[in-house]
Amino acid sequence: MTELGEFLRACRARVTAEQVGLPTTGHRRVPGLRREELASLAGVSVDYIVRLEQGRVKSASSAILTALARALELRPDEEEYLLRCAVEASAFGGAKPPGPRSQQVSQATQVLLDSMVNIPALVLGRRMDILAWNSLSAALFTDYSRLPSRRRNHMWLTFLDPEVRGLYANWERVAQECVAYLRMDAGRYPDDPELARLVGELSMKDPDFRRWWSDRWVRSQRPGRKEFVHAVAGELILDFQVLDVRGAADQSLLVYTAEPHSPSAQALTFLAGWAATGLPARPRNGTGPPPRPEEASAPRRSKDGA
Repeated sequence: MTELGEFLRACRARVTAEQVGLPTTGHRRVPGLRREELASLAGVSVDYIVRLEQGRVKSASSAILTALARALELRPDEEEYLLRCAVEASAFGGAKPPGPRSQQVSQATQVLLDSMVNIPALVLGRRMDILAWNSLSAALFTDYSRLPSRRRNHMWLTFLDPEVRGLYANWERVAQECVAYLRMDAGRYPDDPELARLVGELSMKDPDFRRWWSDRWVRSQRPGRKEFVHAVAGELILDFQVLDVRGAADQSLLVYTAEPHSPSAQALTFLAGWAATGLPARPRNGTGPPPRPEEASAPRRSKDGA
């Protein structure tokens, strides 16, 4: 079974007959469209659907794949992933494609990050690796400089770091979206050994990740809003944007902003001032609730001095 076949099966299972205007007659042993229904909607043979899902088609026509995407009512990013899976399956004649290049952030990009003193910002690379950051993003999430390079990964921290995981007021929604982003990224470099290592570790250590990864949801990174419960700044509602870093392959700038004059903006300003003191990003092993920004006169260290 190929990724193309697995993805097609997963998409077919998510579409109901009612959704695409087909009658719902007869007993259905499994959810979703039957192969013959998908074949009829896309204008292809049932045998072709079977061979696609079983990985027995060496080179799938882009026109047929587009027809399947339309029949399955895929979003543009899902259709992109479907086409990319087909290209990866046939483009190199069975040979492995060239591996991804090393990831480096330019000095100009780092200067840009450092100049954004009132906005949490970081640069994400392949696999959602955290390549660079500014002091406010470290204050918001964690002190990345203290982490081994392999732990500077947005996925790993979201699932396996208890403190980062606890930052999100709606962790499940955030985590599911992250899995869909990673699956989309995996389509670009399906033979990346570091990606395979990351997916393997997360699958072994977190049942939620394992289940969501097998669901094969994909999504391109997009702007949105996240709610945080921070140990120092309290509750924050921040909008985020993901911007491409031109001239740097597979690098994106992730920035968080608060609505002007909102309580979240005040909390972010407080956190920026706290970060400017040079204290670690978050106190560890502290006791009692954190001070509210409007009540705290100065940041305090936790008992262990961190």
